[in-house]
Amino acid sequence: MTGTTDTTGAADAIDVLVVDDDFMVARVHRAFVERVPAFRVVGVASSGGQAVEAVDRLRPDLVLLDLYLPDVFGLDVIPRLRTAGHDCDVMVISAARETDAVRGAVRHGVVDYLLKPFEFEDLRARLERYAAQRGRLLATVVRGQADVDRVLAGASTPATAGAALPKGMSVETAELVERALRGADGTLSATECATLTGVSRVSARRYLEYFHTTGNAEVSLRYGAAGRPERRYGWRA
Repeated sequence: MTGTTDTTGAADAIDVLVVDDDFMVARVHRAFVERVPAFRVVGVASSGGQAVEAVDRLRPDLVLLDLYLPDVFGLDVIPRLRTAGHDCDVMVISAARETDAVRGAVRHGVVDYLLKPFEFEDLRARLERYAAQRGRLLATVVRGQADVDRVLAGASTPATAGAALPKGMSVETAELVERALRGADGTLSATECATLTGVSRVSARRYLEYFHTTGNAEVSLRYGAAGRPERRYGWRA
């Protein structure tokens, strides 16, 4: 086991264990995670055996799991964790592109699968999505089937995943706008969305209108003292 327990940070932080046999890669992944608010790395493991031992000791909320480990194939770590009674979530981070590996990860219930190499923004988007989904699941009280359906919908992939976007629109920008809408305390105008995402107001408006046409966002009008009313957008829960 390499790395040490991090006891700093907010009590509601999401604790992460990084599992990768390459020390330098693990250090990069650790640095990436620690740049995302609400996440903190509590340890690093370089093998499957170390990963199980670290989960026993550190009780992380999320494990970032490489598949090519020196002692076992990474997916084999997951049933060992479940047998030991650990319900931590697992996000695969690997260069494994084989269909069987991806299918196996899905069968083992991983929350995401990120291919190496990747940029910080790629990991940040997935961590933020995970945090949002986790927050909704923890806050849900199941009283009937409708509540169960909402839980399952909340755990599904984002609206932009696999979507056939109109010509000239990118999945990356759509995900930025979607995250801004989901994380907003209330509604957003196109100008406010542009400020949050770093895109132009015209682009923000186009993506907001796209989500409105797909039914993912709802529009309300705010009337000022003069001029046309301002269109404001909110994510449809």
